[in-house]
Amino acid sequence: MTIPSIVSAMRRCEVIESETLLAAYRGGIFPMAINRRNEIGWFSPDPRALIPLDGRFHTPHGVRRAIHKKSFAVTFDTQFEAVIRACATSHGETWISEEIIQSYCELHRRGHAHSVETRLGTELAGGLYGVHIGGAFFGESMFHHLTDGSTVALVALVERLRARGFGLLDTQWMTPHLARFGTFVVPKGEYLKLLGASLATECKF
Repeated sequence: MTIPSIVSAMRRCEVIESETLLAAYRGGIFPMAINRRNEIGWFSPDPRALIPLDGRFHTPHGVRRAIHKKSFAVTFDTQFEAVIRACATSHGETWISEEIIQSYCELHRRGHAHSVETRLGTELAGGLYGVHIGGAFFGESMFHHLTDGSTVALVALVERLRARGFGLLDTQWMTPHLARFGTFVVPKGEYLKLLGASLATECKF
């Protein structure tokens, strides 16, 4: 399936093939369930929102305080399915359908989808998940059961990506919440150039 046909496709499916997902992400495209009939739409926003991986990244005071207090334990890739299901239910995210969940769980098994978890004791406090190709990380969704549970996960993700030489943290659309961290938008053409450069870099999550 070519990228142009991916963009326009809306179809019922049980699982999106991992190769199709990876080809889409390489072209700046991602899927979302668009209704409860299991139909999938493909999106490529213009402009595109990015979380900076340099000094422009801002950690809000409340999150810094939570990190300083070491309230949360942070782990990576220990409960991927629990994280994506929590994202699907905690905010009523209808775009994360069962088909999306199964597709990304398969992508996780293949080493291209990852989760960050925060815990308070044994309780899952929050987390996020996304897709990794080369030096690019595509953030998909995050959730929290406890205050700062997701934002601590985001800070941990940024620190990990910086340490491992990633060049791009894509967050798709701008939101007031993400703006607190220094998130900015770029035109689609500029995004695709940044994406291409990051994909050419080999990074391990």
